Amino acid sequence: MVIKTYDAYTRLSTMEAARFTNFLFEHQEGKRATKKAIRKAIQYSTKEIPGLGGYVFSMEDKDNILALAVVNKTGMGDYIPENFMVFFVVHREFRNQGIEEKLLDYTLQYCKGDVAIHITSENQCPNKKFFEEYGFSETHTEMRLNR
Repeated sequence: MVIKTYDAYTRLSTMEAARFTNFLFEHQEGKRATKKAIRKAIQYSTKEIPGLGGYVFSMEDKDNILALAVVNKTGMGDYIPENFMVFFVVHREFRNQGIEEKLLDYTLQYCKGDVAIHITSENQCPNKKFFEEYGFSETHTEMRLNR
């Protein structure tokens, strides 16, 4: 089992980006993001589209993806965390086997500054309790005007 890091300097191939997009789309829980939105978050992280970038962390065993985390840098601090974990998804067959902990430990060690994540429901995997055990706390309720 190995964790790979992709960013502006360690680019993803088009095939790998599509593979990651499909994995996230298939294994996400809670409010489901579209493939277009997933791909955009990955592109932002690896600076394929303009922005501050971020990271894609892939935990794999041979050619099998076990889990992925996608983190976008916000360029903020103090009032908005420096990092936003857009996706943190574990393959359905490998949940609750320690994969979540290993990937989150790696992600938090790699990211400098505060990290935020949106949890959409209690049945999301990993759920709110998992992140609370790592020191994440609920700071506010987000409201959106979607246009």
